[in-house]
Amino acid sequence: MAYVFMMGNCIACNNPFSFNPMKVPSLRVNGVREPLCKECVAEANRLRVERGDKPVVIHPDAYDPCDENEVDWNGGE
Repeated sequence: MAYVFMMGNCIACNNPFSFNPMKVPSLRVNGVREPLCKECVAEANRLRVERGDKPVVIHPDAYDPCDENEVDWNGGE
């Protein structure tokens, strides 16, 4: 068995971080799913709660490696 994690830049702050490609919080930009780091999700949640919205729930494994069998290697095609 192998494990997978991605390295990428946060769409909000542009800082590099590692994440589970299937469970990381993300935004769609021009139809492409772009990841958000923990810190930016925390700040977004703070703003959401101030507005009276519910916070985004972060999956417990969002920033951990995942089993290679969880990954959609075809990109959702």
